[in-house]
Amino acid sequence: ADFVAGANEKDTHFTGVNWERDVRGAQAADLRKVVEGDPSPSGRGHLKIARGIEVGHIFQLGRKYSEPMKAMVLDEAGREVTVLMGCYGIGVTRIVAAAIEQNHDERGIIWPEPIAPFHVVLVPIGAQKSERVREVADKLYAELNAAGIEVLYDDRDARPGVKFADAELIGIPHRLVVGERGVDAGKLEYRGRRDTESTEFPLNDALAFVRSKLAK
Repeated sequence: ADFVAGANEKDTHFTGVNWERDVRGAQAADLRKVVEGDPSPSGRGHLKIARGIEVGHIFQLGRKYSEPMKAMVLDEAGREVTVLMGCYGIGVTRIVAAAIEQNHDERGIIWPEPIAPFHVVLVPIGAQKSERVREVADKLYAELNAAGIEVLYDDRDARPGVKFADAELIGIPHRLVVGERGVDAGKLEYRGRRDTESTEFPLNDALAFVRSKLAK
């Protein structure tokens, strides 16, 4: 009883407002924030609290833009009326943030393959000292690109540990390593971003091997 309510005018309020006398037909209810385990509104089961990520937008624009544009249509009676507008869409930057939030570990990002900036990171070891390593890596880079596979070629003069750490931080899904001992043995080293161990495969099967990994 005797509470304060808005008066439908800016900076204006009513005091001493009471149900029925001033506000007829209103319904009152005791409300609280739900907690996990509360009965479901449908009467079947119980509520579970889960996190969600907003990646889409819906905005009601009203006639803010349609009036200046004179966007008119005919109503049921054949009279011209200004249309009500709305818009919706996907937030691209929100998708990136949501993907990283859900796909990462202590070493960095783990990009989902469909939105990864590159499919493969190619890491030659000692290419500045070994012409064979450089030739194999250059040929492999050209071959993968020609097949439509997007490759990040890390040809920096840096230690292997630095290259591996950067590749994991950036989060490229697949990593190929070209080393002198592997080239001598006709092997390349592969490691998926989520893998805990590296594996070797035949150098001559590189394109087919990478394609098989991308198809999974």
